[in-house]
Amino acid sequence: MDSRKQVDLEFAYGSGHINPSAAVNPGLVFDASEADYIDFLCKTGYNTTTLRLVTGDNSTCTNTLLGRGWDLNYPSFSLYVKDGEQIMGVFNRTVTNVGEPNSTYVSSVYIPTTFSVTVEPSVLSFSAVGEKKSFTVKITGPKISQQPIMSGAITWKYGVHVVRTPLVVYNYIPGAPYNLNDGSTYSMINNKKATFRGSSIYHKNGIIGYN
Repeated sequence: MDSRKQVDLEFAYGSGHINPSAAVNPGLVFDASEADYIDFLCKTGYNTTTLRLVTGDNSTCTNTLLGRGWDLNYPSFSLYVKDGEQIMGVFNRTVTNVGEPNSTYVSSVYIPTTFSVTVEPSVLSFSAVGEKKSFTVKITGPKISQQPIMSGAITWKYGVHVVRTPLVVYNYIPGAPYNLNDGSTYSMINNKKATFRGSSIYHKNGIIGYN
């Protein structure tokens, strides 16, 4: 987890090291169902044929508008910004309390000075185990061009519980190791044979490459 050695940052080493003892009592969890993942895949470019290669069932992509799948209830935030465009993204998340019945989690944000992040509400109060609360993360900033990956994090804290979610903003740079337009990545849509080169960064065509 050294940014000096791995330019892909979170896209290479993930969210960080796991703490096994804390993992059995996380406090908050981000629930996502099978239907949520299907909707995410459809929004990011899968069609019914390619979707069924993943699900192995009769799932379909119908009446789904292509987009970035930002609202998959996943414990991370990844914002791709086209070269020369302003930083702007809104993410909706829901957490479920699996810790103490009466608990209040307060958010804190660590980000580079390049952009700003607003969490609303910034405090989540629970009165029961299994209770759900939603929040919105808004990321804003100036126009960026040829900008390497910028990393940050949002952390919710209550007592011994520290729930950290990584946040990255990145810009497409021609010729960079995560250039997914060079034909080196696997395309299910075009039925190309998988090759294992390039970065794991999601790009606008919704297809993922692997190191």
